[in-house]
Amino acid sequence: MFLKTWRCLAKRNVSGTWIRLFSSHDNPLGIPPSSSKKSQEELRREHMARGLPRKRQIDGVKHVIVVASGKGGVGKSTTAVNLALGLAANEPMKDIGLLDADVYGPSIPKLMNLHGEPELTTDNLMRPLVNYGIKCMSMGFLVEENAAIVWRGLMVMAAIERLTRQVSWTPLDYLVIDMPPGTGDVQLSISQNIPVSGAVVVTTPQDIALQDARRGAEMFRKVNVPVLGLIQNMSVFVCPKCGHQEHIFGKDGAEGIAREMNLDIIGDIPLHRRIRELSDTGQPIVIAEPDSPQAETYRSIAKTVLERLQNT
Repeated sequence: MFLKTWRCLAKRNVSGTWIRLFSSHDNPLGIPPSSSKKSQEELRREHMARGLPRKRQIDGVKHVIVVASGKGGVGKSTTAVNLALGLAANEPMKDIGLLDADVYGPSIPKLMNLHGEPELTTDNLMRPLVNYGIKCMSMGFLVEENAAIVWRGLMVMAAIERLTRQVSWTPLDYLVIDMPPGTGDVQLSISQNIPVSGAVVVTTPQDIALQDARRGAEMFRKVNVPVLGLIQNMSVFVCPKCGHQEHIFGKDGAEGIAREMNLDIIGDIPLHRRIRELSDTGQPIVIAEPDSPQAETYRSIAKTVLERLQNT
């Protein structure tokens, strides 16, 4: 048996002498080396590409911007809403849409003050609900307000497919997608099936939120989605009576991971009572108090996002 195996790893030369072809230690199966000059990294990418679904554009949508976070409770949905409205304020001639991809905990209906079921077009597509000039779609429009959605992964994926591709978005210049927190099936499915123009990661300065934000940014890099930057939400609390500033969740926490990952902080949003109050009543601050410093911050973030999209 040993002789037979050894002969598989050798051959006779013209004089009849056995010449070893491979080291049985380095290549125990005796597989001939590849004649391809491609690097291992190139071969790995080709192998992965064969196993990934082909990205398809959403009909009628030019650019997709995803707003993500590593964990919940950092103000991602509020940021997504005001980002969409900020885009509309900066580009009044453009058509803007907002998709709520958080199937289990949809927030867009309340934040945008929208209720009711979407109508169907003659092509059997759902017509988005519209408020403040923004076309919106959410699972919250399809179920009762207080209904618990207890679905397994396959049903969630089917819902995401319907919310993205069975909606009459046309025409749309920018679609902002409010992603669910984390780095699970929905994030991966959207990133791998849709050509995403760029991602914005929302975090607070708190260490535990920053850890998850790093994971979120790293996930987008692995699936080749450009990370446009970090938004540091609830960065500082300003006392409405005396003006004293208090860094409740820590000071400049996002600067560390931005530096380590070679990313930019494209906005610092304060912890402000009016942002919360207006969001709870379905009146985003960019619309309700457009002259406030907080609204200006969101418009500035939207302007930066537009600039970076042009450079990606």
